[in-house]
Parts: sequence; structure tokens; C-alpha cells
Amino acid sequence: MTVDQKRAIIDLTHGELSIRAQCALIGLTRSSYYLEPIESQDDNELMRLIDEIYLEHPFYGSRRIAVALRHGGQIVNRKRVQRL
Repeated sequence: MTVDQKRAIIDLTHGELSIRAQCALIGLTRSSYYLEPIESQDDNELMRLIDEIYLEHPFYGSRRIAVALRHGGQIVNRKRVQRL
């Protein structure tokens, strides 16, 4: 099961089992239960731009893609390009 599926199983209104016990029973860490994944709209747009550049120039590495993005007006460094 995925983490999202395990999160859906947890019942906050359960009278006898705490969230801690429920997480332990299904094998989900409490930090994973409480973690809210954050996807920034900026990151999504930047990933789209990276994909466009990569499809045009599949031999570009992260450094060249970062330079191409900067020439297009984006403020981005190489490490962020690598991460995305």
C-alpha cells in the first residue's frame, strides 16, 4: 500500500485506538502520517520548462539547462535544476 492509502485508513474519531496505535498497526510512521507534501506551482512550471528544454536538447546537462532557463528570465541555480 502507498502512504496515501495508509493515511486514508486512519480513523481520527476512533474511540479506542489512538493515531499512534493505528499507525503502528498498519506500519506507517507518525511523521509520514502528519507530513503534508508541498508541491509549489513554481516548481511545476519550472519542471515543464526543463522538460521543454530537454526535449529540444537531450544532450544538455543540468548546467546548460540552468543557463538556458536564466536566459529565459527564470531565477534558478543548477542544484534546483538537478533536484527537479
